[in-house]
Amino acid sequence: MILPDGYSDIPAGKIAAVVTHLEMTARPARRADPPGAPSGLWTLRKVDTPALHWYRDLHRRVGEEWLWFSRARMNDAELAAVIHAPGVEVYTLVVDGRDEGLLELDFREAGQCELVYFGVTAKLIGSGAARFMMNHALEIAWSRDLSRVWVHTCTFDHPSAVAFYQRFGFRPFRRQIEIADDPRLDGTVPRTAARHMPIIG
Repeated sequence: MILPDGYSDIPAGKIAAVVTHLEMTARPARRADPPGAPSGLWTLRKVDTPALHWYRDLHRRVGEEWLWFSRARMNDAELAAVIHAPGVEVYTLVVDGRDEGLLELDFREAGQCELVYFGVTAKLIGSGAARFMMNHALEIAWSRDLSRVWVHTCTFDHPSAVAFYQRFGFRPFRRQIEIADDPRLDGTVPRTAARHMPIIG
C-alpha cells in the first residue's frame, strides 16, 4: 500500500519509522581506521553458535535505546533458529576484554550479504569504534564471492546512521514506513528507552 501525500494518523500504542534500505554492488576502497584507534585493544571476534543469553544481553546493550525489538520478542527456539542458522555469522567488537559491539551478517542468499545488525554500545558512540567495526565488516563480507552487500536503518536509530553508511559507499535504493506495536508498552523494552520517540498509548 502506498501512503497518500500529507499526514497519516498512527494509532495509539503503535510506533512508526521511516526505513531506508542501502546497498553496495562492488567492494569499496577501504577507509582508514579512526585516528588514535587503540592498537590491539579493539578486536572483532567471531562468535560461533552464540549462547542465547550472551546474544540477548549484547543485543539489548547495543540496541535497546534504538528500539531493536524484533529479536527481543522471539522465544529461545525462534532466536536460535536465526542466529545458529548456516550462513548467519555473529561477531562482537571486544574493547578492553568486554563485548561492546554487535555485527550480524547473513550470507544465506547466494551472492549477497545483509548486515542484519550493526552497532556499538552507548559509551563507544563517537569514539570511532563503529568505523573500525565497519571496516572489518566489509572486509569479511567482500572476502566472499558477492555481488551485493546491503543494510537497512530507520528513524528509530541514531540520527547519523544513514550518513555513516553512505560514507562507506552504501547507496540508498528504497524507502518504506514501518508500523509496529510499541515494545515499551508490553515490556519488551523498558519504558525509559528511546526518549527521542515519545510513547503515545
